[in-house]
Amino acid sequence: MINVAVLGAQGRMGAEVVKSVEAAPGMSLVAALDLGDSLEQIKACGAHVVVDFTTPDSVMGNLDFVIKNGINAVVGTTGFDETKLATISNLCRENPRVGVLIAPNFAIGAVLMMEFAAKAARYFESAEIIELHHPDKVDAPSGTATRTAQLISDARKSAALRAMPDATTTALDGARGARVGDVAIHSVRARGLVAHQEVILGGLGETLTIRHDSLDRSSFMPGVLLGIRNVITNPGLTHGLDKFM
Repeated sequence: MINVAVLGAQGRMGAEVVKSVEAAPGMSLVAALDLGDSLEQIKACGAHVVVDFTTPDSVMGNLDFVIKNGINAVVGTTGFDETKLATISNLCRENPRVGVLIAPNFAIGAVLMMEFAAKAARYFESAEIIELHHPDKVDAPSGTATRTAQLISDARKSAALRAMPDATTTALDGARGARVGDVAIHSVRARGLVAHQEVILGGLGETLTIRHDSLDRSSFMPGVLLGIRNVITNPGLTHGLDKFM
């Protein structure tokens, strides 16, 4: 039986995780904490894995506490740059029995979308990303879009592709999106959306569009449960759910 504690349990994603853990065979929900609750409760309840869906402002402090206390973590909170990932990696090296999974997206389809986009990118001159989310999302671009852009940029570099064609010389600020690597990302925020992303690849005489839609937050739960089951036996920092698939 895997004892699971959830941080951010009153948020939209956290509440869904609580329900899924309670219904999952081989798992026991031992704590559901939110803002203002003491992290000491995680130690007292004997949690084997902590699932963090909090905020970029609090996640690093949470992980510092969890890792130093020998507890594994599955993290869906966004806002991780290379500096933060390096900090977590160092903490894991100092606590070598602890596993930490940081995943930009837990939807199985979204993980596959990123993999497909990276494989296709080496064959196309152009690549841009449109990500669409609900207006309550606090960060832009999304962690999924950022990670996808990094993977595409790496694939283009390994294929020794030239710079993408773009004759733009004048533009309003932001009109060409934000750049991660050499990929432009365009962020849409609108009521009614959940989490959606399109990768548009273009070459001579053709385009390829790879799109994923999460229509309900339940779409992320199979990936969260997969992460909980695997992080215990994979010490160190794992970046991306694809490593467990």
